[in-house]
Amino acid sequence: MSSTKHTLNPPSARPGREPLRHGRGLARALSKLGFCSRSRAVELVVGGHVRVNGILCRQLHREVDLSRDRLEVDGKPLAAARKVYLMLNKPRGVLTTASDEQGRGTVFDCLPSELSFLAPVGRLDKASEGLLLFTNDTQWAARLTDPARHVEKTYHVQIDRVADERLLEQILNGVTQEGDLLAAKRVALLRSGTRNSWLEIVLDEGKNRQIRRMLEVLETRVLRLVRVAIGRLQLGELPKGECRFLTGTELNSLGS
Repeated sequence: MSSTKHTLNPPSARPGREPLRHGRGLARALSKLGFCSRSRAVELVVGGHVRVNGILCRQLHREVDLSRDRLEVDGKPLAAARKVYLMLNKPRGVLTTASDEQGRGTVFDCLPSELSFLAPVGRLDKASEGLLLFTNDTQWAARLTDPARHVEKTYHVQIDRVADERLLEQILNGVTQEGDLLAAKRVALLRSGTRNSWLEIVLDEGKNRQIRRMLEVLETRVLRLVRVAIGRLQLGELPKGECRFLTGTELNSLGS
């Protein structure tokens, strides 16, 4: 990553639509305030870094009222962190996880170190590329990934065959695998060569590895899979492996 990404300045705080609720466990409260990830919150509480109303507390599930209780980490009082909304052009071959036991690269290697408290919104598998969102606003992330909202996600997919009308119809009508109906909301042929094709596939649900599984049933191998849009938010010209903050207009386009 270029050094410029390590001096990113997020846009002004965006007020949340929902107030923080009362009665959260201590570790969860730290995470919900946007101070750190849930796993890091557990480490801080167990390690004796957190005080509630001036009293050291190592109980992860200790109930706290965020409107009344005073939380401190290493002696510093906490308030709700500024909300951050980030987009990354995920490279192929990195995992959508915070760490990997085998030491493989993760999407967090692409983020400035000071933004390591963000969490991905949804995921892309290791072999997939393109638009991936990050935030510390858990309520916004939950709304965006809510299956009931049917937020569209657009993918450009290279396959190992020349696509014909029958294949497009099968993708649109869907196939069944292990009890799941796997179908695209829309599909279009972008271009074809002599041995392969690029398709644009739009989904409005989030079943695991849906496109790869669907095409596997249709005896078609995916060569590349790039997510280029979520709703009206476009990946655009963001270089591979680079990240940037979302604008207010982009956030509004996602219905947040």
